[in-house]
Amino acid sequence: MSDGTPGTPSIFEWMGGQAALDRLTEVFYGHVHKDPVLAPVFAGAPAEHPHHVAVWLAEVFGGPADYTASHGGHDHMAARHLGRGITEEQRRRWIALLMDSADEVGLAEDPEFRAVFAYYIEWGTRMALLYSGPNPPPVEGTGSHVPQWGWNQTPPWQPKP
Repeated sequence: MSDGTPGTPSIFEWMGGQAALDRLTEVFYGHVHKDPVLAPVFAGAPAEHPHHVAVWLAEVFGGPADYTASHGGHDHMAARHLGRGITEEQRRRWIALLMDSADEVGLAEDPEFRAVFAYYIEWGTRMALLYSGPNPPPVEGTGSHVPQWGWNQTPPWQPKP
């Protein structure tokens, strides 16, 4: 997805495609597993977890819809967070480590890209907090549509009553 301007790459393309996201999540989860705040949360995560997160992020930022095709889209991602009881401290630490990892792997540093990237990470972690909490919104039937982030736009989110 681009902003509709001919020749404007999607966020996915701008950041370097799937290879860049795989590199980002490998470095990031390497840090997560050593972090005293986050390591317990991800102690039982399978070895392919970093790649699954990279595939999710690819779809979010306008890349191929492989997460939806292989894992069930938004419903699946939301369900992965149910009952996990993520804390605000863990959410903030996740963001800090991911942003540091983006610097470490050399993702684009221009303000426009980083603003879109940071906006999604902030929004996404708040959704994870919501779904992991005591009164999550319904997951089943919310649709498999993965939210898409692009230049100058974000998707509206409306919880089901």
